[in-house]
Amino acid sequence: MTEGTTPAEGVDTLTRLEQEGEIAADYLEGLLDIADLDGDIDMDVEADRAAVSIISESTSRDLQKLVGRDGEVLEALQELTRLAVHRETGDRSRLMLDIAGFRARKRTELSELGAKAAEEAKGSGQPVKLDPMTPFERKVVHDAVAAAGLRSESEGEEPERRVVVLPA
Repeated sequence: MTEGTTPAEGVDTLTRLEQEGEIAADYLEGLLDIADLDGDIDMDVEADRAAVSIISESTSRDLQKLVGRDGEVLEALQELTRLAVHRETGDRSRLMLDIAGFRARKRTELSELGAKAAEEAKGSGQPVKLDPMTPFERKVVHDAVAAAGLRSESEGEEPERRVVVLPA
C-alpha cells in the first residue's frame, strides 16, 4: 500500500455494518432482559445493511408480542434500535430487524404479490395500484416487479404511500 491510500472501502463498510449489528444486538439483549423474554440474537450483513434477527427455539408466542399487529411493534423497535446505533456511532443506520421470522415470511408474501401484480399489468395493459405499504414492503414489491421485467413507482404520502405497477 502506498502512502495516502486506505484499505478497500468494502472492508470498511463491512466492518462498520458488523459494528452496527453488535451495537443493535447489545441494545436488543437489554430489551429482552427488561421484558423477561427469551430469544437469541442473530447478526448478518445483507444488501449493504446490517440485519439483526431475534429468534426463539421454542414455539412460544412471547416474541409475537414484539412483532405486534401487522408488524407495528417490530417497526417501532427497529426505529428504536436504529436510534441506539446512531447514538453510539453518530451515523444514520439502515439496519433491518426481524423478529420470529416475521419479515422473512412477509418478504415471501410480498414477492408473490409483486409478481402477481406484474402479471396483471402485463395482461391488462393498465397500471395496477396496490394497497398502502410500509417502506420495507414497497421495496420488496418494487424488487419483485423489476425481476418480472416491469417498472413500478410509489405514489402518495405516508402512511397512504402505495406501489403502482406500470405496464410495459
